[in-house]
Amino acid sequence: MNGVESLAYNETFNCVQCGYCLPACPTYKTMKKETHSPRGRINLVKMAAEGKISIDKLMEPIDLCLGCRACERVCPTNVQYGAILESAKEVLQQKKTQKMSYTGKTVKNMVYNQFFPKKQNLTMAGHLLWFYQKTGLKSVAHSTGLINILPENLAAFDNVIPAVPSPAARKRRLQILKPNGEVKYRVAFFTGCVMDAVFHKINDLSMKLLQAGGCEVTIIPEQTCCGALHSHSGEVNLAKELAKKNIGAFENVTYDYLINNAGGCGAMLNEYGHLLKDEPEWKNRADKFALKSIDISVLLSKLELPLKKEIDKIATYQPSCHMKNVQKVDKEPLALMSSIKGLSIRRMENEDMCCGSAGVYNIVNYKESMKILDEKMIDMKKTAPHVIVTTNPGCLLQMKLGIDREKMNEKTEAVHLVELLAESCEIS
Repeated sequence: MNGVESLAYNETFNCVQCGYCLPACPTYKTMKKETHSPRGRINLVKMAAEGKISIDKLMEPIDLCLGCRACERVCPTNVQYGAILESAKEVLQQKKTQKMSYTGKTVKNMVYNQFFPKKQNLTMAGHLLWFYQKTGLKSVAHSTGLINILPENLAAFDNVIPAVPSPAARKRRLQILKPNGEVKYRVAFFTGCVMDAVFHKINDLSMKLLQAGGCEVTIIPEQTCCGALHSHSGEVNLAKELAKKNIGAFENVTYDYLINNAGGCGAMLNEYGHLLKDEPEWKNRADKFALKSIDISVLLSKLELPLKKEIDKIATYQPSCHMKNVQKVDKEPLALMSSIKGLSIRRMENEDMCCGSAGVYNIVNYKESMKILDEKMIDMKKTAPHVIVTTNPGCLLQMKLGIDREKMNEKTEAVHLVELLAESCEIS
């Protein structure tokens, strides 16, 4: 199907236009337009499906949606906004592709087919990033102003990307980690694509924490990108291919849980059944796969971690939208933070409001993202934290950028929950 018939028309009827979603929607809060609210977008999709407006009318409202799905959490009629949004993105992407030049299609193919799904390409990107940071090229780029050649969005994030490990350090990673004592759980670890390329250290600390808690941890080399970026961009067929590869790869091993440490990836893994709903055999396999897929905080909260070091700091928590709204993981991260001696937790106002990261939204829609981030930082500063704790790589970079924009670098840092727990366990 290539047109409006692909839109999730039937799902739009569950929306009664009550407006409960409005206060929960970050884009409605910052853009103040009905068309940039969940109920507004749903109504536009409904009208497009009925032929009352053209598909083009969906372009801006849908492209500027974060996909945080906070609206689903507050909806009294259980509207499946994610399904409606996904269908609109797929239809719009088909239309965009038809209009693309040969060069545009080539670039799209390189990004979606060659870069993210290919682990060797992402590894090479990590190596190049290390070279850029380690050789002083980054310092030269900033001191000479060459960094300003880049678009504003890319230049801004260059300041907050963490130091990445060397190629030699990456090669030293073990594929299986065994605990010293009794094995409490056997787990497979989902490394992710960007997570492993840019946040390799957090992945290593994640596996060491699981090991310290009594888990045998295994990396499955055949795994690939979760497909979230593809799905959120309307490249549904590519997302399905990646989902099938992952399901097949993890079916070949025995494990109690499949662990991820990125809210967006975990949400995508959990929704493989929905993604493959039109293929009964694959849907069944996907549902079984999703039953064992959990965020690392869920399992860590069940384990006895060797939390030794006191961390005498004030911390606030920025939840991952996809972890909370899709995976329904809410209490475990805060419970783990509470278990760290000396740590004082201050909850911020509007904690559940999206930070504006949303995959690559903060790159593609930089200005809109920064308006959302500025709202978040107003609430953040009221808690006066020493440390902002996140559970997703995109949120982590966004919070680092917020700290940088507010010139809070000397008194505040942003960390992944795993980094904080590892520090308390004296794991490096």
